[in-house]
Amino acid sequence: MANSKQGAPRRQRRLRDPSKPLPRPFKRKGPVEEKKRRKAKRKHKKGKGVVGVDRREGKEERREEQWEEEEEGGDVDRADLSASSSFLLSTVPPAQQLRFFLKQFESAMEFKMSSLERDAIKDTCIVKLPEGINQDVDNFCKHMKDTFGISWKQVLCEGKLLEGKVVAGSPAVLIITTSASRSLELLRGLRPLTRECHPLKLFAKHIKVDDQVSLLKNRVNIACGTPSRIKKLMDMEALGTSRLSLIVLDMQADAKCFSLFTLPQVRNDFWDLYQSHFHQRLIQGDLRICLYGPTSVLEFEKTERRDEL
Repeated sequence: MANSKQGAPRRQRRLRDPSKPLPRPFKRKGPVEEKKRRKAKRKHKKGKGVVGVDRREGKEERREEQWEEEEEGGDVDRADLSASSSFLLSTVPPAQQLRFFLKQFESAMEFKMSSLERDAIKDTCIVKLPEGINQDVDNFCKHMKDTFGISWKQVLCEGKLLEGKVVAGSPAVLIITTSASRSLELLRGLRPLTRECHPLKLFAKHIKVDDQVSLLKNRVNIACGTPSRIKKLMDMEALGTSRLSLIVLDMQADAKCFSLFTLPQVRNDFWDLYQSHFHQRLIQGDLRICLYGPTSVLEFEKTERRDEL
């Protein structure tokens, strides 16, 4: 007996007219579409609780990468100007270096120090490097040895923790630069000093905060990094200053003629770090500053033309 129930009639497939284009033809995704895809993927992961912990670290790392890309793409005219009009600031009298440093501090923080505050900072806190020796990566090791005198080996090379004398996570030398790549470049110049006690890299690029905190539980003689990550570790009390006696400020300008004192965001991060963690120690005479590398003559003259201290 034939089944009385019949299904719905099948829908006939419509053949596509070959003369008409496809409604959504395939096309390769460009950079804009690819960026949107990655952004949507990050949001999806965030909803699952994957990204939450490392979001700020990722943002900090991307910011450092952006600064390095800007350095590499430099302006030719400004680079030529920088190369032809620079001098070694750390070879001039310490009083003149200190005046330049404090004027930069006032300009960045937008306030005027009182005469009492200025007089409290002695020019003995400024390191004067010898003339006739280039201040580059190759001579960096020699300059550091000369700065510490006969005690350089004990302070910069030994790797053992000494109870009551050497505190873990407190370097003797802190080098501050504009980028991760510049930090690595300067650390290469200090390899003869860091064979027994490895230096600590304090920047966001490819290094997580937790990993740096773990490394700071050991003896550290030399640390080098960017202002934002250094301040973050100090605020966490992972990076100490009880043993810190020298801060080296890298004055080398990038391809666009920006330096630690002129690169906008880095400049703000540095002076924020200085005011919160170093300024008082400078007044107390417990800290010295070394302005290492060539300084732009134009920037120096511009600073000198500001209101006299």
